[in-house]
Amino acid sequence: MINRKLHLFTTYHSSLTVYHSSLKNMSEPLQKIQPPSLPDEKLSVVDKLRMLLDITKKISRSLDLDEILTLVMNTLGTLIPYDAAGIYLIERDKKGESPYIFKSKVLRGYNISFELIEPRLKLGEGFIGYVAQTSKPLISPDVSKDARYFAAREGTKSEMVAPIISNDEVIGVFDLESDELNAYNDDDSSVLQLLASQVAIIIEKVELHEQAVEKKRLQAQLEIARQVQLELLPEADPKLEGFDISAYIFPTEEVSGDYYDWVKMFEDQIGIVVADAVGKGIPAALLMSFLRASLRSCVQIGYAPHVALSKVGNLLWDSVEAHQFITAIYGILDATNKTFVFSNAGHNPPLLIKPNGEYKFVEYGDLPLGMFRDAHYHQHFIKFDEKQVLVFYTDGITESANANGEEYGQERFAKRVLEGINLPAKELIDFIRKGVADFTERKFLDDDGTLFIVKAI
Repeated sequence: MINRKLHLFTTYHSSLTVYHSSLKNMSEPLQKIQPPSLPDEKLSVVDKLRMLLDITKKISRSLDLDEILTLVMNTLGTLIPYDAAGIYLIERDKKGESPYIFKSKVLRGYNISFELIEPRLKLGEGFIGYVAQTSKPLISPDVSKDARYFAAREGTKSEMVAPIISNDEVIGVFDLESDELNAYNDDDSSVLQLLASQVAIIIEKVELHEQAVEKKRLQAQLEIARQVQLELLPEADPKLEGFDISAYIFPTEEVSGDYYDWVKMFEDQIGIVVADAVGKGIPAALLMSFLRASLRSCVQIGYAPHVALSKVGNLLWDSVEAHQFITAIYGILDATNKTFVFSNAGHNPPLLIKPNGEYKFVEYGDLPLGMFRDAHYHQHFIKFDEKQVLVFYTDGITESANANGEEYGQERFAKRVLEGINLPAKELIDFIRKGVADFTERKFLDDDGTLFIVKAI
């Protein structure tokens, strides 16, 4: 008979759950459920199922987990009498510092000392540990005869525990204790399991809501970080007599690990930097902010490129984690002498194209910034001829891959630049980017990509 009633309840409750999930007003305060008036103190199973429906209606209107569990505990005694009870959730220690995994959320009937501490139980220990491990409910009519019993209070003689299961995983347990022997039966266990299933649904809903709120918060922070990073980039391309210069970053996320900058040193000289921090997102962007501040200080002091990179590398070594580093090219472009003096800290070799169409990758380079202390950097020299082109880039361009895993590569990149060699620098950037997009058949790059083009005119 009880199974048939439970089946009818479950069918009715499924429809009710769908209805309540569409409720828009989640702000109604929760109230304790009042039991029906009965001539007999003991509630029938049908009465208990009706109360479960009322409980479900109330708790489905809240996203406050503590409020929900408190209401459940306050109402539980009218459904199933108890002398002590608790709702425990499993909180696994990610750092592995503690073997105990149960977190008490709501407790009733225990002394103060017990309520101020967490149950010192591991998975599999005690009744709640056993139920959490096996996913099976438990009724102990006489705890004194059960070796699994963990004494939390002196007066307990019988106990009932039900798992709280979400997505086939136990996330917590209900625990009811009584000062009477054989206080609980299978009907009580069925009712408690139904209540536990509803609590599991609510917990899942609360967690999804919290995740959505956290995602929205992170998105807002990323947007702020993106705006800050955009402010750090030059407002416009540099103007230098005898040269056509343009640069652009194609980020994969809201913030980028790539960076470029130029600084006017004299009327006929500018400092140029193109860099790529390990990783993506905010951590990489913070490294870029660090590089910008420290490198600009070196420029103001007047350090030569190889000295400036050595200074910045030492600062990074002292300030960042061992796995963090930056590749960068920093050099000084001189319009009067048509020269570019630079140092390369582990960055992609710049592409140099001559007027006759010959090209080469300038393979001079040293260690990335921040990888070792007191790293030594060499200085290199390029003499510009008329219509000669120098292209700086990051690996987000050349390492972009198509659906077959084939990378765009340096040679394909160089040939694409040659195809658009007569375009103005700004248009050439768009031309190169379109070539990469056509090759990968994707709108966005796999990694942040930067192009910085210097054309002698």
